[in-house]
Amino acid sequence: MNAEKNNTNSMVGELLRVMVCPPRHAGWDQKERAACWHELGFHHPPSSLAQAQHDTLCGLLTDDGAELLCLPPADSLTLDAVYAHDSSLPTEWGLILMNPGKSSRGPEVKIHREFALQRGIAILGEIRAPAHSEAGDMVWLDHNTLLVGCGYRTNQAGIEQVRSLLAPNEVEVLSAPLPYDSGPEACLHLMSLMSMLDEHTVLVDLPWLAVETVELLKGLGLRLMEIDYAERKTLACNVLSLGKQRLIALEENARTNQRLRQAGFEVRTFPGSELCINGSGGPTCLTRALLRS
Repeated sequence: MNAEKNNTNSMVGELLRVMVCPPRHAGWDQKERAACWHELGFHHPPSSLAQAQHDTLCGLLTDDGAELLCLPPADSLTLDAVYAHDSSLPTEWGLILMNPGKSSRGPEVKIHREFALQRGIAILGEIRAPAHSEAGDMVWLDHNTLLVGCGYRTNQAGIEQVRSLLAPNEVEVLSAPLPYDSGPEACLHLMSLMSMLDEHTVLVDLPWLAVETVELLKGLGLRLMEIDYAERKTLACNVLSLGKQRLIALEENARTNQRLRQAGFEVRTFPGSELCINGSGGPTCLTRALLRS
């Protein structure tokens, strides 16, 4: 099998190939797995509406021309597997497989590995204990700069292992401290607090970012756009860039989306009440970009 080209170290290039995990593949329609919603940190039991909302998202992706790949179903997956972004980080040189700080997500890494091998996608390395890492904490600021949130999901040892894997290719890995929020059980990633919109613009939840992170972003010449803070709990800061000034966002965040449109972005939306807000994972969390231009 010919090796497939991977993501080229970008959050904002034109999205060409993307992997998703539909709710039915993660067992959202199975009583035994759905019964674990509370211990996984969901707000309420899964609803069948989640699959319809996921189908709408997939329609937006394919309408835009992206090749859509689905992670296969597996008995080892939990409800969290729909947030396909977190268990692997594509780079120009291959996938880095994560070691999630949320231990119940460990089986997802094996599925990502098998998926990559079947597709001929190179694997650059794997994060190993005592290190923890989740790709929701990792934001490419540019081709050679990766910002990694340090908190309960990704620890300092995880950041050091990512840094070691990328150092031969001259990628600078920077650390961004994350706030405590409601503690170790909270689903708070760096991407809960910032999303790259294009090469020069970042959507931010400014009060929740550390001073050093804000100054870093400003020092790189990035423009910071603030969300409407009344929409913080509905994941306004989690926005997926399709490239070329096009974005996918949750329709629940009308005021933030209007700010984005006024700034010149084309914003496409889908409802995320059951699929996203329930499990604290937005449009980017639902998608594992594998190839961008």
